[in-house]
Amino acid sequence: MTLSAERTLTQTEFLLELDPVVEAELDRHIPVAKEWFPHEYVPWSEGRNYDGILGGEAWSENDSNLSDVAKSALIINLLTEDNLPSYHHEIAVLFGREKAWGDWVHRWTAEEGRHAVALRDYLTVTRAVDPVALERLRMQHMSQGFISANDSSLLRSLAYVSFQELATRVSHRNTGRATGDPIADQLLARIAADENLHMIFYRNLLDAALQLDPNQTMRAITEVVKTFEMPGADIPGFQRKAVAMAVEGIYDLRQHRDDVVMPVLRFWKVFDLEGLSPEGEQARVELSELLDDLEKAAARFEDKRDTLKARLAARR
Repeated sequence: MTLSAERTLTQTEFLLELDPVVEAELDRHIPVAKEWFPHEYVPWSEGRNYDGILGGEAWSENDSNLSDVAKSALIINLLTEDNLPSYHHEIAVLFGREKAWGDWVHRWTAEEGRHAVALRDYLTVTRAVDPVALERLRMQHMSQGFISANDSSLLRSLAYVSFQELATRVSHRNTGRATGDPIADQLLARIAADENLHMIFYRNLLDAALQLDPNQTMRAITEVVKTFEMPGADIPGFQRKAVAMAVEGIYDLRQHRDDVVMPVLRFWKVFDLEGLSPEGEQARVELSELLDDLEKAAARFEDKRDTLKARLAARR
């Protein structure tokens, strides 16, 4: 595949051209995707019956020593993973279920399916959060489903998941550390490793798309950076919890820019591409401006966070 500043591919042509890339990425992915078992990361011996039909003990705030922000992050991460059926539907419709694309859809879904299982078992057994409230949130969130904001665009969807999988990896990894629990830390590190492999898969596909049609792909990248939000953004109370997570350094604007967006853009070498059309170059200029805006917003947030922490420290 070579760069072409003139050719504009249709979505069907992209699917056909990228099919051998998907096949090659699957051949690379499967040997390095380590087999793991959710039950091994759950401290079952800590469990006991809840109230209800088994007549156990009702959940209490005192059942867990986790901080409020760690609990919030665990809930957000779990509810985001819970929407897997909707995510599967979105990519199955977009990618199709034939040939290598279909093989990837099913493989990705199977690997992602472990995450919610393991997280919910951990939270339930350790009594980290109110199981009744958690189940009600799950019902509410999954009843809303998930609809991609990328207008069924293959390029925008590939760009989105390249960033989103890495963002999820960062959030899971930092959540594990924030719990202060070695078991939770190991579990979330294991989940984060899956997310990293998924990011690499999608990132490499989008890189191949850049070689096929750099102008159209550059526009897709710019639009995704401009409109990006996490798939759990419609979870009830998400904004409040996201702010608390940002203050504690679990996922903030600085991490989003420096640890998520920039590494992926560097891999794609978007600022080194030559021969772009005027439209492609305009998309790249807009992307550069967006990155500048992100830098300014991240710096402002860091200043506010430092001020807040200094004020709290003075009160103590």
